[in-house]
Amino acid sequence: MLSAGSAPASELNPAVVAVMAEVGVDISAAVPQSLAAGMAEAADVVVTMGCGDACPVFPGKRYLDWNLPDPAGLSADQVRPIRDEIARRVRGLVAELTGIT
Repeated sequence: MLSAGSAPASELNPAVVAVMAEVGVDISAAVPQSLAAGMAEAADVVVTMGCGDACPVFPGKRYLDWNLPDPAGLSADQVRPIRDEIARRVRGLVAELTGIT
């Protein structure tokens, strides 16, 4: 799994780092990165979250657009529901792709 953005921030959102740590995921050392064409080309499924025309599109790839709020500038209390919704959708996608629930 890779994570990148069409217009990444210069640093991680502290509220996102905090709410991920609450569920045992340490992203504090991660660095925001731009979405490179090779990342999408190598993927089986590309999940976008509102990048619109800024995301590269490659024939034969499956694209899912998860319309979720951008956590930029939000508090930890506001980010938690976004984190939880992403987790729910990831579990559903994994179950769909693997047949494991």
